[in-house]
Amino acid sequence: MAISRREALKFSTLAVASSTLAGCMGATEIKPDKKTDTQTRTHLQYMAPLPDTGKTRVVVVGGGWSGLSIAKNTKIFAPNAEIILVEQRHEFISCPLSNLWLVDKVKLEFLTYDYLQAARNYNYTYFQATATGLNKNKKILETSDGDIRYDYLVFAPGIDYDYSRWTKGMKDLEAITFENRLRKEYPAGFIPGSEHITLKNKVLNFKGGNFLMTVPAGNYRCLPAPYERACVIADYFKQKKLDAKVILLDENNTITIKEKGFQSAFDELYADYLEYIPGSVIHKIDLENKVVITEFDEFEFADASFYPHVRGAKILERVGLAKDAKNMMEGHINQLTYEAIDAKDVFITGDARPMGFSKSGNTSNSEGFNVGRRIAQRINKTKKFKWEPPTTTCFSAISIEPEKAIYIYTQYSYDKSTQTFDFAGTVSSEDWKKDGITNADSIYGWADGLYFDMFGAADKS
Repeated sequence: MAISRREALKFSTLAVASSTLAGCMGATEIKPDKKTDTQTRTHLQYMAPLPDTGKTRVVVVGGGWSGLSIAKNTKIFAPNAEIILVEQRHEFISCPLSNLWLVDKVKLEFLTYDYLQAARNYNYTYFQATATGLNKNKKILETSDGDIRYDYLVFAPGIDYDYSRWTKGMKDLEAITFENRLRKEYPAGFIPGSEHITLKNKVLNFKGGNFLMTVPAGNYRCLPAPYERACVIADYFKQKKLDAKVILLDENNTITIKEKGFQSAFDELYADYLEYIPGSVIHKIDLENKVVITEFDEFEFADASFYPHVRGAKILERVGLAKDAKNMMEGHINQLTYEAIDAKDVFITGDARPMGFSKSGNTSNSEGFNVGRRIAQRINKTKKFKWEPPTTTCFSAISIEPEKAIYIYTQYSYDKSTQTFDFAGTVSSEDWKKDGITNADSIYGWADGLYFDMFGAADKS
């Protein structure tokens, strides 16, 4: 099931390609309102090449699991509305299941999907561009390929990395250089695209020694993914009989999720190939000597993948919609409606929202159903529906030969007195000896179902 290096390089080229949509449809000067906000400015407004249908227009920024679900479901519940999905990538590449791709267990085609296919099947518009700014007063989204008028706007931009804890005390230029080296030489591999290609090549070409990985604290993207990745890479090294070991440095004091299943896998399957070290807050990364220094230990590494803390995508901060909640710069929203506090008819969803929901694909997809339905209710002016929390369904591979996995499903409840969310109705299957093969088989059915939900059936040609 291995993918050729030629295919991987071809994908890498596509993933980082720049925007190719061309042309503008006229230019008019916008003059600032007398009562203006920080986002209103004088500039030449180049309208995006989109027809004015006269229909209520919903613009969704971000083509991830949340944005795709919102675009689809808003159109289903408000069929007369015009839905525009703004996404800077040319094609969708899935983070969920990408750990199996890193060790050649699934093909690239299984993770890659066509935005145009989704737009055709669900009757909305895919507009390939990058969001660059927001005029809240005039309700205009500014993009790299022209400005777009909206009636309702959704930001589902995902995450950015926050390397500031590892650059503390450095001067500006030194910090920027250091961060760029980490991104280029030792990428985290939790934002789809080129860094996955680099990480895959690291794993497949590893010759031996310590392969160092990190787990950040906080609500980072996909809580079990670093532990799953450590397992499958350790298994890959084990199958290749390499003189190698995965060193997993976890800022948290214990495994954050599915602890029983992962810990037993660490102890029983990979005792010679994986060393898990909790409570490991990194004080210094010495890239020249390839040494990581924590409070209590030093670790040499032959290669590494450094996963820093995460934050909401920087576009939220740029347009004035971020809240510095413990420095995560997530969306400043009403947590029961997803509506932005500082902008009318604007919603913020997915991994950029501040609630304690898992930053995972399934969570964002189920959340998109509820947000899409809420926006449709506003458009249709119908009775408000009862709030529903998202759900999290998560499979994690713990071995690749044979394929075995563990599983968790959870809902969320809201405590009005504390205005916080907590897990509710959790079901898990962490006995990989008993259920591991069945759970592993279920991974592919789960993925097929979610991909079909977001993209619909492939064209028959």
